[in-house]
Amino acid sequence: MRVLVVTAVAAEAEAVAAGLARYAASGVRELTGGYEMAGHAQYTPRPGSVQIPVVDVLAGGVGPTAAAVATATALASSPYDPPYHLVVSAGIGGGFLPHAPVGSLVVADSMVAADLGADSPDGFAAVEELGFGRSVRRPPAELAARMAAVLSADPAVPVLLAPVLTVSTATGTAARTAELTARHPRAAAEAMEGYGVAEAAAVHGVPCTEVRAISNVVGPRDRASWRIGRAMESLRHAFTLLTPVFEEPS
Repeated sequence: MRVLVVTAVAAEAEAVAAGLARYAASGVRELTGGYEMAGHAQYTPRPGSVQIPVVDVLAGGVGPTAAAVATATALASSPYDPPYHLVVSAGIGGGFLPHAPVGSLVVADSMVAADLGADSPDGFAAVEELGFGRSVRRPPAELAARMAAVLSADPAVPVLLAPVLTVSTATGTAARTAELTARHPRAAAEAMEGYGVAEAAAVHGVPCTEVRAISNVVGPRDRASWRIGRAMESLRHAFTLLTPVFEEPS
Protein backbone atom coordinates (compact mmCIF):
# COMPACT_ATOMS: atom_id res chain seq x y z
CA MET A 1 0.00 0.00 0.00
CA ARG A 2 1.14 3.53 -0.76
CA VAL A 3 0.14 5.88 2.04
CA LEU A 4 0.33 9.66 2.35
CA VAL A 5 0.30 10.95 5.94
CA VAL A 6 -0.41 14.66 6.38
CA THR A 7 0.28 16.43 9.69
CA ALA A 8 0.06 20.09 10.61
CA VAL A 9 3.56 20.68 11.98
CA ALA A 10 7.02 19.16 11.74
CA ALA A 11 7.00 17.76 15.29
CA GLU A 12 3.95 15.64 14.44
CA ALA A 13 5.55 14.47 11.20
CA GLU A 14 8.67 13.47 13.12
CA ALA A 15 6.59 11.48 15.62
CA VAL A 16 4.86 9.64 12.77
CA ALA A 17 8.18 8.90 11.08
CA ALA A 18 9.66 7.63 14.34
CA GLY A 19 6.85 5.10 14.54
CA LEU A 20 7.67 3.65 11.12
CA ALA A 21 10.51 1.51 12.47
CA ARG A 22 9.96 -1.24 9.90
CA TYR A 23 10.40 1.24 7.05
CA ALA A 24 13.65 2.70 5.76
CA ALA A 25 13.95 6.41 5.06
CA SER A 26 13.97 6.88 1.28
CA GLY A 27 14.82 10.56 1.10
CA VAL A 28 13.11 13.93 1.06
CA ARG A 29 11.34 15.30 -2.03
CA GLU A 30 10.63 19.00 -2.46
CA LEU A 31 7.20 19.72 -3.87
CA THR A 32 5.73 22.77 -5.53
CA GLY A 33 5.10 25.41 -2.88
CA GLY A 34 8.19 24.53 -0.85
CA TYR A 35 6.67 21.49 0.86
CA GLU A 36 9.08 18.76 1.90
CA MET A 37 7.91 15.15 1.68
CA ALA A 38 9.79 12.56 3.76
CA GLY A 39 9.60 9.14 2.16
CA HIS A 40 9.70 5.76 3.91
CA ALA A 41 9.71 2.42 2.13
CA GLN A 42 9.93 -1.31 2.75
CA TYR A 43 12.19 -2.65 0.06
CA THR A 44 11.06 -6.25 0.56
CA PRO A 45 7.34 -6.49 -0.24
CA ARG A 46 5.12 -9.18 1.23
CA PRO A 47 5.10 -12.54 -0.58
CA GLY A 48 2.71 -12.42 -3.52
CA SER A 49 2.95 -8.64 -3.82
CA VAL A 50 4.98 -6.71 -6.38
CA GLN A 51 4.39 -3.33 -4.77
CA ILE A 52 6.81 -1.90 -2.25
CA PRO A 53 4.89 -0.51 0.75
CA VAL A 54 5.50 3.24 0.99
CA VAL A 55 4.54 5.82 3.62
CA ASP A 56 5.22 9.44 2.70
CA VAL A 57 4.94 12.01 5.50
CA LEU A 58 4.17 15.67 4.90
CA ALA A 59 3.82 18.59 7.33
CA GLY A 60 1.22 20.65 5.50
CA GLY A 61 0.50 23.55 7.86
CA VAL A 62 -2.11 24.47 10.44
CA GLY A 63 -5.80 24.71 9.64
CA PRO A 64 -8.12 23.12 7.08
CA THR A 65 -7.18 25.41 4.19
CA ALA A 66 -3.42 24.88 4.51
CA ALA A 67 -3.98 21.16 4.98
CA ALA A 68 -6.18 20.90 1.89
CA VAL A 69 -3.70 22.79 -0.28
CA ALA A 70 -0.76 20.69 0.90
CA THR A 71 -2.65 17.43 0.43
CA ALA A 72 -3.84 18.38 -3.05
CA THR A 73 -0.30 19.39 -4.02
CA ALA A 74 1.12 16.07 -2.81
CA LEU A 75 -1.55 14.01 -4.55
CA ALA A 76 -1.19 15.91 -7.83
CA SER A 77 2.57 15.39 -7.85
CA SER A 78 2.63 11.73 -6.82
CA PRO A 79 5.58 9.93 -8.44
CA TYR A 80 3.84 6.55 -8.20
CA ASP A 81 1.84 4.60 -10.73
CA PRO A 82 -0.74 3.88 -9.50
CA PRO A 83 -0.63 6.78 -7.01
CA TYR A 84 -1.50 6.71 -3.31
CA HIS A 85 -4.02 4.19 -2.03
CA LEU A 86 -4.73 6.00 1.26
CA VAL A 87 -4.37 9.43 2.86
CA VAL A 88 -4.15 9.75 6.65
CA SER A 89 -4.62 13.03 8.51
CA ALA A 90 -2.62 12.64 11.73
CA GLY A 91 -1.49 14.64 14.71
CA ILE A 92 -2.39 15.66 18.21
CA GLY A 93 -5.72 17.19 19.23
CA GLY A 94 -8.12 18.05 21.99
CA GLY A 95 -10.33 15.39 23.53
CA PHE A 96 -13.97 15.71 24.55
CA LEU A 97 -14.65 14.30 28.01
CA PRO A 98 -15.73 11.75 29.01
CA HIS A 99 -15.00 10.07 25.68
CA ALA A 100 -11.31 10.82 25.06
CA PRO A 101 -8.97 11.50 27.99
CA VAL A 102 -5.46 12.86 27.59
CA GLY A 103 -3.15 10.20 26.15
CA SER A 104 -5.90 8.35 24.30
CA LEU A 105 -6.12 7.78 20.55
CA VAL A 106 -9.08 8.58 18.32
CA VAL A 107 -9.69 7.10 14.89
CA ALA A 108 -12.28 9.13 12.99
CA ASP A 109 -15.45 7.45 11.77
CA SER A 110 -16.29 10.85 10.29
CA MET A 111 -14.39 14.08 9.73
CA VAL A 112 -16.69 17.02 10.43
CA ALA A 113 -16.15 20.67 9.51
CA ALA A 114 -17.81 21.82 12.72
CA ASP A 115 -17.74 25.56 12.02
CA LEU A 116 -18.58 25.46 8.30
CA GLY A 117 -21.97 27.12 8.07
CA ALA A 118 -23.74 30.18 9.42
CA ASP A 119 -24.58 31.51 12.86
CA SER A 120 -28.02 32.92 13.55
CA PRO A 121 -30.30 33.92 16.44
CA ASP A 122 -31.75 30.41 16.19
CA GLY A 123 -28.35 28.78 16.44
CA PHE A 124 -25.78 27.35 14.08
CA ALA A 125 -26.81 26.11 10.63
CA ALA A 126 -24.45 23.66 8.94
CA VAL A 127 -23.57 24.25 5.32
CA GLU A 128 -25.91 21.40 4.27
CA GLU A 129 -28.85 23.31 5.75
CA LEU A 130 -27.85 26.33 3.68
CA GLY A 131 -27.76 24.26 0.51
CA PHE A 132 -24.12 25.06 -0.25
CA GLY A 133 -22.31 21.73 0.00
CA ARG A 134 -21.15 19.28 2.66
CA SER A 135 -19.49 19.45 6.06
CA VAL A 136 -18.81 15.73 6.65
CA ARG A 137 -16.40 13.29 5.04
CA ARG A 138 -16.29 9.64 6.06
CA PRO A 139 -13.48 7.12 5.75
CA PRO A 140 -14.15 3.61 4.49
CA ALA A 141 -15.98 2.08 7.48
CA GLU A 142 -14.14 -1.25 7.38
CA LEU A 143 -10.74 0.44 7.20
CA ALA A 144 -11.47 2.81 10.09
CA ALA A 145 -12.72 -0.11 12.20
CA ARG A 146 -9.63 -2.14 11.28
CA MET A 147 -7.32 0.69 12.32
CA ALA A 148 -9.14 1.13 15.64
CA ALA A 149 -8.98 -2.61 16.30
CA VAL A 150 -5.25 -2.73 15.59
CA LEU A 151 -4.61 0.20 17.92
CA SER A 152 -6.76 -1.41 20.61
CA ALA A 153 -4.31 -4.31 20.77
CA ASP A 154 -2.39 -2.27 23.35
CA PRO A 155 -4.63 -2.11 26.44
CA ALA A 156 -2.49 0.65 27.95
CA VAL A 157 -3.81 3.24 25.47
CA PRO A 158 -7.57 3.92 25.26
CA VAL A 159 -8.77 3.93 21.64
CA LEU A 160 -12.03 5.31 20.29
CA LEU A 161 -13.71 5.13 16.89
CA ALA A 162 -15.76 8.33 16.77
CA PRO A 163 -16.25 11.64 14.95
CA VAL A 164 -13.35 14.09 14.90
CA LEU A 165 -14.32 17.74 14.53
CA THR A 166 -12.31 20.09 12.33
CA VAL A 167 -12.34 23.74 13.44
CA SER A 168 -10.58 26.87 12.25
CA THR A 169 -10.51 28.31 15.78
CA ALA A 170 -9.54 25.92 18.58
CA THR A 171 -12.11 25.76 21.35
CA GLY A 172 -11.09 27.64 24.50
CA THR A 173 -14.28 28.29 26.50
CA ALA A 174 -16.87 26.26 28.35
CA ALA A 175 -19.65 27.83 26.29
CA ARG A 176 -18.08 26.82 22.98
CA THR A 177 -17.46 23.32 24.32
CA ALA A 178 -21.09 22.99 25.34
CA GLU A 179 -22.25 24.21 21.93
CA LEU A 180 -20.09 21.69 20.05
CA THR A 181 -21.02 18.75 22.26
CA ALA A 182 -24.71 19.60 21.91
CA ARG A 183 -24.42 19.56 18.12
CA HIS A 184 -22.04 16.59 17.99
CA PRO A 185 -22.68 14.40 21.05
CA ARG A 186 -20.55 11.51 19.75
CA ALA A 187 -17.51 13.66 18.91
CA ALA A 188 -14.37 12.46 20.67
CA ALA A 189 -11.75 14.89 19.40
CA GLU A 190 -11.18 18.33 17.94
CA ALA A 191 -8.37 19.31 15.58
CA MET A 192 -7.82 21.75 12.73
CA GLU A 193 -6.93 19.78 9.60
CA GLY A 194 -8.85 16.52 9.09
CA TYR A 195 -11.74 17.75 6.99
CA GLY A 196 -9.42 19.76 4.74
CA VAL A 197 -7.22 16.72 4.13
CA ALA A 198 -10.27 14.54 3.46
CA GLU A 199 -11.79 17.04 1.02
CA ALA A 200 -8.59 17.17 -1.02
CA ALA A 201 -8.30 13.38 -0.98
CA ALA A 202 -11.90 13.03 -2.17
CA VAL A 203 -11.24 15.27 -5.18
CA HIS A 204 -8.46 12.88 -6.18
CA GLY A 205 -10.54 9.79 -5.51
CA VAL A 206 -8.36 8.56 -2.65
CA PRO A 207 -9.86 7.31 0.65
CA CYS A 208 -8.91 9.23 3.79
CA THR A 209 -8.78 8.45 7.48
CA GLU A 210 -7.82 10.51 10.54
CA VAL A 211 -5.89 9.57 13.69
CA ARG A 212 -5.57 11.91 16.67
CA ALA A 213 -3.51 11.55 19.85
CA ILE A 214 -5.13 13.54 22.65
CA SER A 215 -2.94 16.19 24.28
CA ASN A 216 -5.54 18.22 26.17
CA VAL A 217 -9.16 18.36 27.20
CA VAL A 218 -11.47 20.49 25.04
CA GLY A 219 -12.70 23.29 27.28
CA PRO A 220 -11.44 26.51 28.87
CA ARG A 221 -7.94 27.14 27.51
CA ASP A 222 -5.31 26.03 30.04
CA ARG A 223 -1.87 25.56 28.52
CA ALA A 224 -0.45 24.31 31.81
CA SER A 225 -2.62 21.20 31.60
CA TRP A 226 -1.56 20.23 28.09
CA ARG A 227 0.50 17.05 27.72
CA ILE A 228 2.00 17.48 24.27
CA GLY A 229 4.96 15.19 24.91
CA ARG A 230 2.68 12.38 26.04
CA ALA A 231 0.45 12.86 23.00
CA MET A 232 3.43 12.82 20.62
CA GLU A 233 4.55 9.53 22.14
CA SER A 234 1.03 8.14 21.68
CA LEU A 235 1.13 9.29 18.06
CA ARG A 236 4.49 7.58 17.48
CA HIS A 237 3.20 4.39 19.10
CA ALA A 238 0.05 4.50 16.97
CA PHE A 239 2.02 4.44 13.73
CA THR A 240 4.17 1.59 14.98
CA LEU A 241 0.98 -0.40 15.60
CA LEU A 242 -0.56 0.65 12.28
CA THR A 243 2.38 -0.58 10.20
CA PRO A 244 0.74 -3.97 9.44
CA VAL A 245 -2.31 -2.14 8.05
CA PHE A 246 -0.09 -0.15 5.69
CA GLU A 247 1.60 -3.37 4.58
CA GLU A 248 -1.67 -4.96 3.48
CA PRO A 249 -2.37 -5.24 -0.27
CA SER A 250 -4.21 -2.23 -1.65
